Amino acid sequence: MKRIIPDTSAVIIGAISEILKKEDLDYPEIIVPEAVVCELEHQANANRSEGRKGLKELQKLQHLQYEGELAVSFKGKRPTNYDIKYAKSGEIDSIIRDLARSEMGTLLTNDKVQAETAKAQGIPVYYFEQKYVEKALSIEKFFDENTMSVHLKENVCPMAKKGTPGNIDFVKLEDEPYSYSQIHEIIDEILDKANSDSKTYLESAKEGSFVVQSREYRISIAYPPFSEGLEVTAVKPVANINLDEYRLSDKLLERIRTNAEGILISGSPGAGKSTFVQAIAKYYSSKLNKIVKTMESPRDLQLPDEITQYSPLEGSMENTADVLLLVRPDYTIYDELRKNTDFNIFADMRLAGVGMIGVVHATRPIDAIQRIASRVELGVIPSIVDTSIYIENGKVTSVYETKMTVKVPTGMKEADLARPVIEVRDFETGELKNEIYTYGEQTIVMDMDLVNGTESGEKYKSSVDKIAEKEILRKIKKILPKKSKVDVEVISPERANIYIPEEYVPKIIGKNGKRIAEIEDEIGISLGVEIIEEKPKNKTPFEVDIIHTRKQLILDLGRDNGRQNFDVYIEGEYLLTATTSKKGEIKIKKGIELSDFIIEAIEMGLEITAVKK
Repeated sequence: MKRIIPDTSAVIIGAISEILKKEDLDYPEIIVPEAVVCELEHQANANRSEGRKGLKELQKLQHLQYEGELAVSFKGKRPTNYDIKYAKSGEIDSIIRDLARSEMGTLLTNDKVQAETAKAQGIPVYYFEQKYVEKALSIEKFFDENTMSVHLKENVCPMAKKGTPGNIDFVKLEDEPYSYSQIHEIIDEILDKANSDSKTYLESAKEGSFVVQSREYRISIAYPPFSEGLEVTAVKPVANINLDEYRLSDKLLERIRTNAEGILISGSPGAGKSTFVQAIAKYYSSKLNKIVKTMESPRDLQLPDEITQYSPLEGSMENTADVLLLVRPDYTIYDELRKNTDFNIFADMRLAGVGMIGVVHATRPIDAIQRIASRVELGVIPSIVDTSIYIENGKVTSVYETKMTVKVPTGMKEADLARPVIEVRDFETGELKNEIYTYGEQTIVMDMDLVNGTESGEKYKSSVDKIAEKEILRKIKKILPKKSKVDVEVISPERANIYIPEEYVPKIIGKNGKRIAEIEDEIGISLGVEIIEEKPKNKTPFEVDIIHTRKQLILDLGRDNGRQNFDVYIEGEYLLTATTSKKGEIKIKKGIELSDFIIEAIEMGLEITAVKK
């Protein structure tokens, strides 16, 4: 041990400093290969903690040389582009071994393969084994049983999302913002653990970002130039529940048990898709004794040991799919489907006979099917996706099934327009929700609510109706004084209503109804005249009528208040400001916090009023 040649792994873990503490070496000579310096420089430039730690170790050796403890020199050739390209094949390790052989020194390494190769070549070697000590990450202190994610950024106070899907609060964890050095220390700790802990994986390393999966924590790291400052986001599942807890219908459970082979699970971010996927995976594995595998990037699903989780093989999910086809699982979970290649791999594996469960981001139940419909041939959609489950606020809210038929698409009249149509039906009720078919070179996904004349509980207007309304409005405004309040609504293909103040009714009707008859002849449909009562503009509150529909709360302020701005109050407490529709309505989607406030107020008998702005 008079002459030591360390490789990159030994320098990074500080093996030389540790040996000097433990063993009584008399002024050893440390020869650092230039290849080691090159690797450390590259890692430091890539913002890798290993590079910075290795360079600090070399600086420490220089300080010990200054104190007369040892001698340090740098020798050997720097790696060529060829050596760097094939570094994983051992080219740089070979350069370091050649230097150890020519200098007749002892190779110091923390790499087991490097040590065994050096022994095989007759090179003296000192294998320095660093034992991993289990230690929790400092970021884990921010998590409790209700914490979904923790968000750290330089010069910003630590924040966290707490709650459950559909009921989430964004809260401050500490009052003092974190500095650059504090965030950097946390990042180095995470990356160090990825290099030493067998259950912590560096899933992605790109210029400006890292993604690490450490047991149940998925950690995303961003740094300049990708982001303007250091940022760490850690996500942890807050629920680990069984499929029984979702209270699925017997009909759906039977479908999952026997017939569902191509399942899409969709929902918005944070809706609870991953939690449901974990539940269904455990159900297939433990209850039905099926072989279940996953394809994930990163691997963040929390699953039992019986389920093997695969990442992209050599950076490609296509390679992973090739292996899985040889493994022959009963079901494969693909988390998540985003790019064209993801959908193509999903389709290929399903058509090969593997049961597939795909996870897709979507804001409506039909979106998941629509996304795959635009990427595969129409005729194979039912073979690829037979069941689509939509998750919202941690609950199963919609289940669709797909079937192929030949028919005239709904809304078309001519019999010779019959073609293959994919029917998307509500699984529980059998109600037809969407039709997918080709029209020319386009793939059409038609919403049946639009075809049948309803959309979110109100009459749907075609483009023809809208054009007719504008033309009638233009003609009426020519007759009435400027800035007169007037509105038009097409009721049916044969009739439209005109809404005007009472004082202008004679002007529109004309003598013996002559003027309105002329307008009807020009437009081609009959016209009815309705009165809008002009009310004085004042700040007096008036009570609001609330109408419930399946998807909305409608605050009805009366047609005479159409297209006006109003402040809405609950028992005098301000709630919101909104502009009414043409019919004098304010529509609020059910399931959001605002609608929940109004429903609670109604149940408590509180007064809901509005004031015109």
